[in-house]
Amino acid sequence: MSDTPSNDELAGTEQPFVQHLIELRDRLVKACMAVLVAGAVLAIYPGPADLYDLLAAPLVAQLPEGAHLIATSVISPFLVPLKILLMTAFLAALPVVLYQVWAFVAPGLYSHEKKLVLPLVVSSTILFMIGVAFCYFFVFGQVFKFIQSFAPKSITAAPDIEAYLSFVLTMFVAFGLAFEVPIVVVVLARLNVVSIQKLKDFRSYFIVLAFIIAAIVTPPDVVSQLALAIPMCVLYELGIWAAQLFIQHTQAPDAE
Repeated sequence: MSDTPSNDELAGTEQPFVQHLIELRDRLVKACMAVLVAGAVLAIYPGPADLYDLLAAPLVAQLPEGAHLIATSVISPFLVPLKILLMTAFLAALPVVLYQVWAFVAPGLYSHEKKLVLPLVVSSTILFMIGVAFCYFFVFGQVFKFIQSFAPKSITAAPDIEAYLSFVLTMFVAFGLAFEVPIVVVVLARLNVVSIQKLKDFRSYFIVLAFIIAAIVTPPDVVSQLALAIPMCVLYELGIWAAQLFIQHTQAPDAE
């Protein structure tokens, strides 16, 4: 039986549609302002050029002495650092952006739904950042070292900065999403799409799936494939464990 209006947690919180649109506009403006402020600060220090140098550091460290990245387009030296500045500004302002999203949807959620959504938003953001950091600080150095070890001495490496940016963004997204595996497992279990036991039974299939995904989205080298597949398998086990705890603490009152 549904709650009566007097017992409804959301009673009195309804707003006209126009007010929802106004609030959504205000939240979007605040999120965009946070990104612009972060971009302005980063443009002053350390600056777009230094941001690109920081992003290119893992590759430059493995290039032969005297080798450099090149720009094959006239506007690349301006456009590529600008793209990196915007990307970094968005990541820096991401907590504010997510807070605005949460502040917009939270009034329409029951208390047990807030217990479900807020931890998922926070943990998914943290896991994505960890995936990007893992890719930058560990995977890039090992991958570039492995690739350069196979390069013939007669070849002078001179990667294009736009191609490098595209490669970096692809790897960041791949590792960031791969580290979201526990979130996917928790959501599937919490929504009763699959049971915990079925997730455990699917373990061996997921290992194969992880290596297939790693072979598709990473460069054709063993190092990057293992660096993506192994964490995915570990995070799958972590997701099963987290799902068991999460389900116990996010049940609706009537389900308890």
